[in-house]
Amino acid sequence: MHNISVIIPVFNSGPMLQKLIQRLGAELPNLCEEFEVILINDGSLDDSWRIITELQIDYPWMVGINLMRNYGQHNALLCGIRLAQHEYIITMDDDLQHPPEEIGKLIVMLDEGYDVVYGYPEQEQHGLWRNLASQLTKFALQRTTGIETARRVSAFRAFQTKIRRAFNTYHNPFVSIDVLLSWGTNRFTAVPVHHNTREVGGSNYTFRKLVAHALNMITGFSTFPLQFASWMGFAFAIFGGIVLLYVIGRYIILGGSVPGFPFLASTIAIFAGVQLFALGIIGEYLARMYFRLMDRPSYVIRGKTDEQEGYSLG
Repeated sequence: MHNISVIIPVFNSGPMLQKLIQRLGAELPNLCEEFEVILINDGSLDDSWRIITELQIDYPWMVGINLMRNYGQHNALLCGIRLAQHEYIITMDDDLQHPPEEIGKLIVMLDEGYDVVYGYPEQEQHGLWRNLASQLTKFALQRTTGIETARRVSAFRAFQTKIRRAFNTYHNPFVSIDVLLSWGTNRFTAVPVHHNTREVGGSNYTFRKLVAHALNMITGFSTFPLQFASWMGFAFAIFGGIVLLYVIGRYIILGGSVPGFPFLASTIAIFAGVQLFALGIIGEYLARMYFRLMDRPSYVIRGKTDEQEGYSLG
């Protein structure tokens, strides 16, 4: 039996934590001999941190990490992954949409030799716009990593702890755990799991946040947008050449130029739009380089449940 570390980012989920820990405490002893649960308080505005500190008294196998502010789910996960002590790591949400009782399905696939296993929902239970944004994010991940299972990724994942060696030195405010995992292995798979509805509150991942995450992922870890801008430039250069040939041919054959200002204005607008689009993409990459040179940390730890308050950069 392999020992397990469960990593859970927490954001405004105080009412759910007691039930979450109880169910994990009932399930994990059936799967391993030793385990730990790491709750990372990602700048919650409710009493989540107080509840975490109280739970740690009753559940000594639980560790609470308090971040300085809200850094985002993937940054919080990176913090927990670096602190994990055991051979297998499980990541899951704090709202019980990922049932602890389904962890065993992921562990079975790891035991079969896979390095990363995703538990994807048997049926998506989000609204139309949320599902569209989720599909966009998965498309961006597939373009970035080339992983065949990218369309079935989820926050409910299991992987071998040793994979983190591939991103031990990664320090950047833009984090995508799935991309970082792809740096260390290509042995990915996914299994269907039951997916519960959120019992309290709503999802913190809105349509806007998912789209922003997709853009950050594809510009932060891939050159695809630059290649796309090059293709656009090449295509419109050909288009411009065809227009030029048309104008010259009309002049030679008919003895007159193409009439009308609208034609000229629309052609100029098309080329100007493509140029601005390409410049915007280049600007995004320059911004990523700028933030990287600033050496901003992925997260900052304020304190832990078993230690005095201090500060630690990640």
